[in-house]
Amino acid sequence: MAKAAGRTSNKRGRKTAKADKRKPFRPIRFVLFLLLRSATVLVVLTLALVLLFAAINPPITHTIWAEQRRLGAVERDWVAIEQIAPVMARSVVAAEDANFCLHWGFDIEAIRAALEAGGQRGGSTISQQVVKNVFLWQGRSWIRKALEAAITPAVEAVWSKRRIVEVYLNVAEMGEGVFGVGAAAQEYFGVTPDKLSPQQAARIAAVLPAPRSRSAANPSAGVRRRAASIADGAATIRADGRAACFED
Repeated sequence: MAKAAGRTSNKRGRKTAKADKRKPFRPIRFVLFLLLRSATVLVVLTLALVLLFAAINPPITHTIWAEQRRLGAVERDWVAIEQIAPVMARSVVAAEDANFCLHWGFDIEAIRAALEAGGQRGGSTISQQVVKNVFLWQGRSWIRKALEAAITPAVEAVWSKRRIVEVYLNVAEMGEGVFGVGAAAQEYFGVTPDKLSPQQAARIAAVLPAPRSRSAANPSAGVRRRAASIADGAATIRADGRAACFED
């Protein structure tokens, strides 16, 4: 009996020793672990979407979803870039990012100019705008800008320049509740996007900085002036080769 009691006591002692060796619960370390795990999942999911959307058209964006909720319905018609007048692609590039074919996602000169202007002008490239529209949300928060800066190189590495322009032409807001050039061409001019004239394309591109307050169909004097400048810019980038990366 004494030996049995001794063995039982030894077993209890070993269990107690093992229990004493267990690491104490540390809330901060646990929270950091969860944050790291969540960040890893987010990165993997984002990269998967970047790969997927290189070939599959994004079904919806946060901006489109938000406008649907606000307005009740939006106009949207996805159109392949082959069915869009080439001058339309040149017009949006001339308007928003003339050096699109020369950079890898960020236009350093445009960013520097935006900083010198005190934030009164935009410095985002078309690639950055596509990332914002497809993967993120509207706004000027530092968190969004940081995510945009992280995702843009991945999109530039995986997507062709032509694909980036195609997606931009289909997800950009070109009027209140009007998304993409397919809907804009029909809404403003009653034509399919492959029939857009240089003037019509320039007018659509002219409303991009403020699509909810500008109209391509009934342009103000300011929109007309901007459209004329864009038309000249579209012809220029075609002539000097800055449109070559997204044209056949």
